[in-house]
Amino acid sequence: MAENGGYVFYHYTPSLAAAIIFVIVFTILTVAHAYRMIKHKLLFCLPFTIGGLYPQGRNAYIVQSLMILIAPVLFAATIYMTLGRLMRATHAEHLSPVRVTWLTKLFVAGDIASFFIQGGGGGIQASGKDGSKVKLGENIILGGLFLQLVIFGLFVVVSIICHVRLRKQRTKIVGVGWQKRFWVLYCVSGLIMVRNIVRVVEYILGRDGYLLAEEWPIYVLDALLMTITMTVWLVWYPVDVKPGTLASGDVESAEDGTNLVGVGPGGRSIVNGAGK
Repeated sequence: MAENGGYVFYHYTPSLAAAIIFVIVFTILTVAHAYRMIKHKLLFCLPFTIGGLYPQGRNAYIVQSLMILIAPVLFAATIYMTLGRLMRATHAEHLSPVRVTWLTKLFVAGDIASFFIQGGGGGIQASGKDGSKVKLGENIILGGLFLQLVIFGLFVVVSIICHVRLRKQRTKIVGVGWQKRFWVLYCVSGLIMVRNIVRVVEYILGRDGYLLAEEWPIYVLDALLMTITMTVWLVWYPVDVKPGTLASGDVESAEDGTNLVGVGPGGRSIVNGAGK
């Protein structure tokens, strides 16, 4: 049980073994993400990679309050950018309910706002000398979490609309595993959504609530969920969402009447199997 000026930060004795295990796990995953990002030259995945940098420092409470809160926000930034790149890679910009040029900007802007709100709240909470300041920090963090939930909810809705519309098109897209990519987006978004809902409930229940009174929730309902998120993204890395060079309307039909569009190596567009 840790205290600061009489204020109890933890209602339990933090497990050193659990902390070491997750430090190792996140370090391995972060290195693997960095390798794939550099290998495939996908700099838009940089926020996701940075989000995997597990906290290490002298003041465990400050690090926990800030880094654990902020990491999913960084994951979300890359997830948002992936949808825009996926729509460009499949030449389906016209199917998006939001103009693709604004799609990433709007969601990332909301993500940045959530980032600063949660970061500011975490800073106030961690540096608070008394219960009132800590409570203020918690309320600010709660506002940032609610904002992130709204943004994520809107993102999922937009993703589903894009997915459904793309499936209805009589277009066979080769070279881009767009169906799989959408399901990966749903999976990681769902994991982060569950984590954020848990954090919202945690802060609503307050310092004496069960989720903050026990240690296991922070590992099972936060660290573990983020571990799965990083693993899923690593296994199904978005290497196929580089925009091609196919001109708008430059699509031919296959023998069965469906359009055939593809993106080949190096971002070359393929129409009916021929590179352009």
